[in-house]
Formats: sequence, C-alpha cells, structure tokens
Amino acid sequence: MSAQGDLAGQVALVTGASRGIGRAIAVALARAGAAEVVINYQSNAAAAEEAASAVRAAGATATLAPFDVADPTATEKAIKETVERSGRLDVLVNNAGITADNLIVRLKEDDWTRVLATNLGGAFHCCKTAARTMMRARYGRIVNVSSVIAAMGNAGQTGYAAAKAGLEGFTRSLAREMAARNVTVNAVAPGFIDTDMVRDLPETVRAAYLQIIPLERLGTAEEVADAVVFLARPQSGYITGHVLAVNGGLQM
Repeated sequence: MSAQGDLAGQVALVTGASRGIGRAIAVALARAGAAEVVINYQSNAAAAEEAASAVRAAGATATLAPFDVADPTATEKAIKETVERSGRLDVLVNNAGITADNLIVRLKEDDWTRVLATNLGGAFHCCKTAARTMMRARYGRIVNVSSVIAAMGNAGQTGYAAAKAGLEGFTRSLAREMAARNVTVNAVAPGFIDTDMVRDLPETVRAAYLQIIPLERLGTAEEVADAVVFLARPQSGYITGHVLAVNGGLQM
C-alpha cells in the first residue's frame, strides 16, 4: 500500500511496539522510509530490543522509549525528549493496549479503570503532547489503533469495547481540531489478527470466529501495519477522521 521512501526523513513514534501489531507497524514505517522509529514499550525490554533490531534492518534508526502511556507525566517527558533529540515528530501511532476481560458482574473496578487508562487515556496523553509539535510544524499524521470490537461489542469485553469505541470518537473529534494545521487523525480497526493474544484463545473459540469471517482466515499483523502506513503517508493528506476496518469482512 505504500511506496518505498514515502516517509523519507520523517520521525515516527509507535506505542506498544515491542511485539505483535505494534512491532509490525514499527518495521513497516521503517520500510516506508522513516528516518527514525521510536519504539515505546512498558516492560518487555528483550522484545523491544528485538523489535529495534528489525527496524534497523529495515533501514531506520530505532530508539527505545520505555514509558507507561497511562502515566501523563512520563508520556509528556518521553515525547518532548524525542522532539528535542530529533527536532521533529511527524507520525504518532497509538497502538498500546491491554485487556482485562470478564463478565461485568465479575469485572473489578481496578481492571475497568486500568483498561480505559491505557487504551483511551494513553492516546489522549500522547496526542496532547504531540499535537503541539505537529501544529507548529503544520504537518502530522496520527493513527490510532482501535478494534472491530468497538463496533460489534463482545461479551466479557465491556471495558475494552468502551475504550476502543471512545478512541474512535476521540479520533473524529481530534481530526476536526487539527485539520486547519494540516494534521490528519485517523484510526485503523483490526479484526481477529494472528497475534499472541488471539493464539492464546481456545481452539474452539478460534474456529467459531473463522466461521463468521467472510475471508475465512485470521489477518496478519503486517496487513494491519500496511493500513497504518497508508494513512501515515503524505499522499493520504485528504483522509481524516476515518476509521479503516481491517477485519476480513467480519463487520461491514
């Protein structure tokens, strides 16, 4: 979906980039020509180092940025350090997310709060700081990673669905705020993707989902990453406030 060099010279930050979809996005941005990809992670340093190696192999400088997106102070500090070091921040991908699944009658208050703080609050914290830099530069691409669950819902995922649905509303509102400064804000909503999270599901659950996906297969992290890179390109500057579904037709 992207041509080599579309992001030449640009600096990108990907949250939750140590593995899975986030790692694939970081590598795809490097392959699209980004000069530097900042890899955010919270605790898995070994996985982050491996992701950094993959980014470097794809041709970009990789910088590790360990911070918790749910912590506004740490997030602001890390993004400001990126801008001070590199002089710019062109692409922000809010991918960091967690789950704490349970039926609502069993869902702990702390788990509800933690999921919202990371999946929705984290995007708010990152965008609040990054927006200042992008608005001054009169250029930027923000891509938020939502989920098909935002539109469909799913039993046992009230917190996750609420956070992702909120993220899509946040995306559209921020797109309106930033449009006059040539900053686009979009979201990508993956369906069931072949990552560790989905691999951990019972085989019977996986089989049931495959039966209702029109393309009859799981998606790949690379397919989600291609969609993110498409929205991050300069050539996609007339697309904003959009949620791009990457779900094999599961939700139309």
